[in-house]
Amino acid sequence: MLRRIVQTDNELSGLIARAALGIVILPHGLQKLAGAFGGFGFSASVDYFSSIGIPAIVGVLVVLGESLGALALLAGFLTRFTAASINLIMLGAIFITHLPNGFFMNWYGSQAGEGFEFHLLALGLGAISVIVGGGKWSVDQALAERLAPSLDREAALSNAEACPSC
Repeated sequence: MLRRIVQTDNELSGLIARAALGIVILPHGLQKLAGAFGGFGFSASVDYFSSIGIPAIVGVLVVLGESLGALALLAGFLTRFTAASINLIMLGAIFITHLPNGFFMNWYGSQAGEGFEFHLLALGLGAISVIVGGGKWSVDQALAERLAPSLDREAALSNAEACPSC
């Protein structure tokens, strides 16, 4: 199971997708976690989520997913898990907050709020990361290489137990 989560190739596609997603999501997470970039910080962010009907624990997970999860993506650590988590956050943002504002971002200040086009792009990058993994220069790649010999041995023992005469 762990091997499947961290397994990846040495291609640039995984690196590009996870780096782009991490770079774009991290500032949003730092706004919520530390009040950076004009954000409100951890407590106010969790309070905001609670005020719109999202349980506090989910608000905490969103803040951690956008901040620590984005850092993990940049390192390529548990890429599939963190990308899937960010995709869940993006889906929640679309359906809970941004869908009524339409597709487009509020570039000209003429809408009630931001649309969901940004979130769709993040979902696309996240989907690529879930499918291909961390790619080149990822912690996942190093973990997969370290796990390969021991997991291959375990699989061989398991097969031998299942079919002793094989």
